[in-house]
Amino acid sequence: MAYLPRTIDPRVTRLLKAMGGVVLEGPRACGKTSTGLQHARSSIRLDASPGAIALAELDPAGVLQGDTPRLIDEWQLAPTLWNVIRHEIDDRQAPGQFILSGSATPPDDVRRHSGAGRFARVRMRPMTLSESRRSSSQVSLRALTSSDRLSGVRSPLSYRDLAAEAVRGGWPALVDASITDALDFNASYCSDITATDLRLATGVRHDPVRVRRLLASLARNIATEATVTSLAADVAADGSPIDRNTVRTYLDALTAIFAFEEQPAWSISLRSRTRLRSQPKLHFSDPALACAALQLSPDRLAGDPEYFGQVFEAMAIRDLHSYIDAEGGNLYHYRDDTGLEADAILEFSRGGWAAAEVKLGTRGVPAAEASLLKLRDERVDLDRVGRPTFLAIITGTEHGYTLPSGVHVIPLGALTA
Repeated sequence: MAYLPRTIDPRVTRLLKAMGGVVLEGPRACGKTSTGLQHARSSIRLDASPGAIALAELDPAGVLQGDTPRLIDEWQLAPTLWNVIRHEIDDRQAPGQFILSGSATPPDDVRRHSGAGRFARVRMRPMTLSESRRSSSQVSLRALTSSDRLSGVRSPLSYRDLAAEAVRGGWPALVDASITDALDFNASYCSDITATDLRLATGVRHDPVRVRRLLASLARNIATEATVTSLAADVAADGSPIDRNTVRTYLDALTAIFAFEEQPAWSISLRSRTRLRSQPKLHFSDPALACAALQLSPDRLAGDPEYFGQVFEAMAIRDLHSYIDAEGGNLYHYRDDTGLEADAILEFSRGGWAAAEVKLGTRGVPAAEASLLKLRDERVDLDRVGRPTFLAIITGTEHGYTLPSGVHVIPLGALTA
C-alpha cells in the first residue's frame, strides 16, 4: 500500500535538521516504521529476527553503520543501544543521524542518559480522519487562528459513518479493510495487550483476566475523569477485589506501551475565585480499542447515543492531539468546581491558546457555546494569557459554520491540521 502522508511528517523533517536523532514513539501498528522509512536513507529492524537483537548487543557500532538518517526500528528491544547512539551523535557532531522508533518505553535504567540535547521525541498516534482520507479536510486547525468565519464547510460522514470509523480506528493497516476485518483486528489487538504486550514491555507478568477487566472498565469510562479508586471498584464488580495500587501499576504498564494516556487538566490563571479541578481524562490511544474491549459493532455503538457521545469525544481528542502534536503544542481539558468545562484546550507552541467543546449532535451546541463564552469572559484571566485564538464546537454533524458569537461549529469529518 502506498504511504499516506502523516501530519507529523513536516515536524520530523524540521527536527532532523536540528537534532542528532529523532525518537518516534507510539502504539503498536500506528505507522511508526512506515513514517521512519519515509525519512530514513538506511534502516535495520530489530524485531525482524532474534539475530538482529543479538547483533545489536554484540556489535552495536556495526548496527549503526549506514546512510543517514539511519532508522533503528523497535530500538527498545536492545535498550543498551541508547547510550551507544548518544555517544555516536556526540562524536559525529552533525544533525539528522538517527531515527529511533519504538512501541514501548523500556524500564527506567539509571545508566541510561536522558538524551537531552541529542534526541527529540515525537509522539505518533493512529491516523486521524483526515490522514485516512475520510475527512473533507476543509477546515485547517492552523488556519483557524486567523479565520473569522466559516463558509461552505461540509463533512462527508453521516452519523453511522462516524460509528463505523470509531469502531475501525485509525490503524494504517485498516484504511481499506472491511468492518468485519477491523473488528477482528481490534479484538486481536486487545487480546495481545492482555496476553503478551505488557509482559514484553515491562518484564512483569500481569494477570491477564484482571487486565482484560481493566480494559473494559477504561472503555466504559473513556473520556471521563474517573479516578483510580473508581476504576478499582468497577473492576472488582466484575470479579475478585483489586487494590487501587495494582490498578495504578496496570495503568502505568498500559502507558508504557502507549495504549493508554491521560489528558491532563489545564493549569491557568483565573480571574475569579473558582477552583480548578486537576483530575485527568482517560483515553485509549484509539477509541476503537474501547469499542473492541466492549465488543461493540458499528450498529450497537450507533444504537447507544449516550455512550457514542463519549467515544466520539475520544475520537475528536485523538485527532486534535495529532494536529497539535504536529506543531509542537499541547492539549489539555478544563473543568472547575462549578461544573464549567471545555473538552479541549489547545496551547500552541508559537503562543496563544484555543478552546473546544465536543458534541456528537446539534442539540448540545447552544450549551457548548455558552460554556466556551463563559470560560473566555468570566473565568480566564485574559490580561495574563491573552484572548483565545478561536473557540470551536466540534460535532458529528454534516455542516460547519460560525455562530453570531464568533464560535465556530466544525464537523470532525471536515477538520485537518
